[in-house]
Amino acid sequence: MSTFSAPRGTYDLLPPESADFLAVREAISAPLRRAGYGYVETPGFEHVELFARGVGESTDIVTKEMYTLTTKGGDELALRPEGTASVLRAALQANLHRGALPVKLWYSGSYYRYERPQAGRYRHFSQVGAEALGAEDPALDAELVILAADAYRALGLRQVRLLLNSLGDAECRPVYRAALQDFLRALDLDEDTRARIEINPLRVLDDKRESVRAQLTDAPLMRDHLCEGCKSYHEQVRELLLAAGVEFEDDPRLVRGLDYYTRTTFEFVHDGLGSQSAVGGGGRYDGLAEMIGGPALPSVGWALGVDRTVLALRAEGVELPRADATEVFAVPVGEDARRTLFHTVTELRRQGVAADFAYGGKGLKNAMKSANRSGAALALVLGERDLAERVAQLKDLATGEQVAVPLENLTTEVLAKLNRPTAR
Repeated sequence: MSTFSAPRGTYDLLPPESADFLAVREAISAPLRRAGYGYVETPGFEHVELFARGVGESTDIVTKEMYTLTTKGGDELALRPEGTASVLRAALQANLHRGALPVKLWYSGSYYRYERPQAGRYRHFSQVGAEALGAEDPALDAELVILAADAYRALGLRQVRLLLNSLGDAECRPVYRAALQDFLRALDLDEDTRARIEINPLRVLDDKRESVRAQLTDAPLMRDHLCEGCKSYHEQVRELLLAAGVEFEDDPRLVRGLDYYTRTTFEFVHDGLGSQSAVGGGGRYDGLAEMIGGPALPSVGWALGVDRTVLALRAEGVELPRADATEVFAVPVGEDARRTLFHTVTELRRQGVAADFAYGGKGLKNAMKSANRSGAALALVLGERDLAERVAQLKDLATGEQVAVPLENLTTEVLAKLNRPTAR
């Protein structure tokens, strides 16, 4: 009989490695919660048109990478390839934009893209993201960048670099677009790339092929075409980041891979990850709400890759602290002892102690092996003779020291040994 395996390009998270993913999610979300961002969760699939309009019909995500399906009722759906469009759709549907602005939201979840699997690039991947909806303010852009930078710092990463750029707005982007199109039309490009020049020429600047990048050396830059309003806005973002001690590199060629960005655009990269160096990024998307049928709602946000952040930690040799899965392991011998220690384990858990139990009727020798493998600091051993004497053996698994403790004081003694408050 054959066994199943995870689909190509996906992965399973299992202990103990899964603890790193949980720690990364917590480290990224903690600064957001302190800054007033509320949690939002959206469906794993949406209408195809949401992403076609929002992400951009010319993007690789929409044209090549989305997982799409047709329901029995005829609806065209797609597994979500990114989070921003879904979060904005949810906020608009719930009329959050009619209340106090900005609406500040964060999310965590799985996303799906049909890509060629390689290290750091999967068909199923995990992100933590944040969106601030409804305000055009350089301080909001800077806030989000700082929160992301603080999260990486809290994790112990030291080799993450921040790239920063401005993509202009509806006033200055058309002038730059025309100049870029004129330049690109003169290059030796394939038919698909030439089609992109007419739809969204900035997408060509994001092309990773060396044959294309070699021809882009003298391409016009957005920074040379910014209007005075965008120049001032971008300079304010830069000043706020510098004042907060956040280092960055101005990258005039940074465009990111999605069509909805305007003005502030940024990316966090880690040079220890090879070709898949981006660990997160984002920017301002002032026109996205209108693209998906909503009112004008200037917004900014980012998404940080959990998978790639874990890879970055490993590349730097950073080991995240892991709390022992088990602090106390109970070893009963005999049915009466099992009932007594099971009650004790339940009580310890209710007091906040990580406690486990020798299940399956193991003998004393095998049960003690399980106790040692669990990583527990203490073992509670209770046999028939102990039960008759109304005591249990409390054993320090590191030193081997063992003392008899009265059953009626067992929970209190364990808490004292672990330096925990007295039982409630």
